[in-house]
Amino acid sequence: MSGNSTTRTKDRTDLEKLDRITEEEIEKAARLDPDSLLLEDCDMSTLQVVMPETKKAISLRVDSDVLSYYKSLGKGYQTRMNAVLRAYMETRLRSVEK
Repeated sequence: MSGNSTTRTKDRTDLEKLDRITEEEIEKAARLDPDSLLLEDCDMSTLQVVMPETKKAISLRVDSDVLSYYKSLGKGYQTRMNAVLRAYMETRLRSVEK
């Protein structure tokens, strides 16, 4: 088996339960979700769509405890690592501009 193989996990979605959920229940759940951002809550007159840059795939060696920490934060750990690297880069660039 190659290092590039992926493992499929069993889908545990309860499709019958999803079929029974009404639009009103979905909207209520979205409004109660503290992380939810609803379009009606946005000022559309100032909305700017920014397309993300294409990412480059690289091989990066990091300490195992650093990787474990970011993985422990859950899905999106690579995006968070990139955000930390970007913040560092931008801070350094601002200090050079002064």
